[in-house]
Amino acid sequence: MAMTRTQDLAERCAATGTTFILALFVDLRGKPCAKLVPVEAVDELASDGVGFAGYAVGAMGQEPKDPDLVAIPDVESFTPIPFVKEGLAIVHCDPHVQGRPWPFAPRNILKTLIAAAGDAGFEPWVGAEVEYFLLKRDEQGRLVTADDHDDSSQPCYDVRGLTRMYEHLTSISTAMNALGWGNYANDHEDGNGQFEQNFAYADALTTADRVTTLRYLLSVFAAERGMIATFMPKPFADRTGSGLHLHMSLTSAGAAVFPSAEDERGLGLSPTAYGFVGGILDHACALQALMAPTVNSYKRTGAVSTRSGASWAPRRPTYGGNDRTHYLRIPDDQRVELRGGDGSANPYLAIAAALGAGLDGIKRSLDPGALGSCPDHVGELPLTLLHAVEALEADPVVYGVLDAALPADWPAEALTVGKYFTGLKRDEFFDWHSQVSPWEIDSYLTAF
Repeated sequence: MAMTRTQDLAERCAATGTTFILALFVDLRGKPCAKLVPVEAVDELASDGVGFAGYAVGAMGQEPKDPDLVAIPDVESFTPIPFVKEGLAIVHCDPHVQGRPWPFAPRNILKTLIAAAGDAGFEPWVGAEVEYFLLKRDEQGRLVTADDHDDSSQPCYDVRGLTRMYEHLTSISTAMNALGWGNYANDHEDGNGQFEQNFAYADALTTADRVTTLRYLLSVFAAERGMIATFMPKPFADRTGSGLHLHMSLTSAGAAVFPSAEDERGLGLSPTAYGFVGGILDHACALQALMAPTVNSYKRTGAVSTRSGASWAPRRPTYGGNDRTHYLRIPDDQRVELRGGDGSANPYLAIAAALGAGLDGIKRSLDPGALGSCPDHVGELPLTLLHAVEALEADPVVYGVLDAALPADWPAEALTVGKYFTGLKRDEFFDWHSQVSPWEIDSYLTAF
C-alpha cells in the first residue's frame, strides 16, 4: 500500500525529531515566505496545506480581495535544520489557489519547464554557485566589510581571510554536508568580504530549493555573529559583484547527451549541446531580465573593472571553453556554465528561463557560431533593467516561460504572469530613476 503524503511527512518528522516546520515558498522577487507549523498540525499541513493572504505575501499576482494562497508541501523537499533551531525543519511548498497550482508561483513555473523538458526526452541537471558578501554597520551606520582586516587589493582565495571567517564558513559547510548536499569547497571571492560555498549539482528543482535554503541559512548564521549576509549584486561600486552562476546539463533516460567525441570545435560537445548553447545565446538579452532582475544588477554587468582589476561579469553573450570572460563558459564536455545571473536572481525563474531558452535552441537546431562569437542580432547585453524588460517583452520564448504554468482555461482578459512581472520590474526601474542621487547633487548642483 502506497504511503500517503500525510503519513510520509509525519514519519519524516518523527524520524528526525522535528517539532516545528517552516512551510516555505518564494514570491516572484525571490522573497522567502513561510508559516511556522507545529508538528501537532503535521497532518493538516500535509493534507490541506497552510493558507496565506496572497497580496500580503508580495509579488504573487494577487489583490486583497483574492482567495487564500495555500502552500502545499512537497514532502520530498523536507529538510531538517536543527543547526538553526533544535527540532526545526523546512519543507518547500507549491502554492495553490482554490485547489489548483497557482501560475504566478516560481516553483510551479519551474516544475512546468521541467515537465516540458521531460516531454522533449530530457532530464535537466543544475549546479549553482552562490556568491555573497559578509558585512556589518560601523558606528556611523555605514555598511562596511564584516572583517576589519579584509582590505587587501586582491583578497581572492586569501588563506588569512578564510581563516578569520573560519567559524562562519565551517558552520555553513557542516550544515550543507549534514543535509547531504556535498559541500566540496569554500572560498574567499574577488571582493573584500565576498565568499562562495559550493555544493554538488542535482536535478533542477532540488538545486533551486537548495539555493533558497542556503540563502536562508547564510542570513541566519551571519546574523547570529552580528553580520549581514547580502546577495545584492553590487553593494560596492569599486568591488566585484556577486553572481549566481548556473552549471547546466541534460540527460536522456539517465544518459548524458552533452558529450561527443566528434566535435570539430574541440570542446567535446554534441549537436544537442550546441543547440542548447545556441538557444541561450539567442535569448540572452531577454534572459537577463530574469537572471539579473534588479536595478542594481546592471551596476555589476556594466562595470568595466574593479579594485582587483576585473569585473568577472559578461557584457556580451559569447561562449567559449574554460574562459571566465564568456557569458557561457564550457569548462568540460559535461556541462555549460551560464555566468549572466547574479545574487538577486530568483533561482526558480532563472533556471526555468535558461532551460526554456536552451530547449528552444535544441528544437531549432541553433548553431552558436564560432568560439568566442555571439549572435549577430544580439550584440551587447542590456544596459539597464528597463532595457532587459523591453528585451523580455520582445522575446516570445522567454516571456512564455513566465506564463508556462497558466492553465488552458485561464481567462483571456485576466492578468498574465508575464504582464505582471514586467509591470513590477518597469515600476522598480522608474522608482529608482525618480530618486535624486548624491552623484546628481555632486554633478549638477553648481554646474550651471
